[in-house]
Amino acid sequence: MVQRTTQSIVVAAAPSAVYSVVVDFDRYFEWVADLKSIDVLECDADGRALEVAFRAAAFGRSTKYSLRYDYSRAPDALSWYQSSGDVTRELHGSYSFLSRDAHDTETTVTYELEVELAVPVPQFIQSRATYRIQRQALSELKHRVEELS
Repeated sequence: MVQRTTQSIVVAAAPSAVYSVVVDFDRYFEWVADLKSIDVLECDADGRALEVAFRAAAFGRSTKYSLRYDYSRAPDALSWYQSSGDVTRELHGSYSFLSRDAHDTETTVTYELEVELAVPVPQFIQSRATYRIQRQALSELKHRVEELS
């Protein structure tokens, strides 16, 4: 069963600053806690990562997955879908970056996520895991962007 969730957070920085941190995959090790490895597999003509392989802590073990990124709404949003994975059958998501004021001093970051696990797990466990993934990602992103601003 596919789990769909949306969460938002306010970051004290311009949308462009938040977007820049999100697409800087080479520096994820500096701020993403559960990340074990990351490898940019393919870039577009502008040098942006199109496909990225991740290994991360999940459910008390390690999971591997690759995401394919879509920059068609950049820099207002970044979306992705899973191209391969061992624990997840489906993983689609997006970040959107909306300025909260005319001076771009705050950004509402909205994280949408759709997850379907490859193994059967009770719905309430999957819901809690999806919520935790989003909450942690938004919290770490906010901390990183505000630290750099």
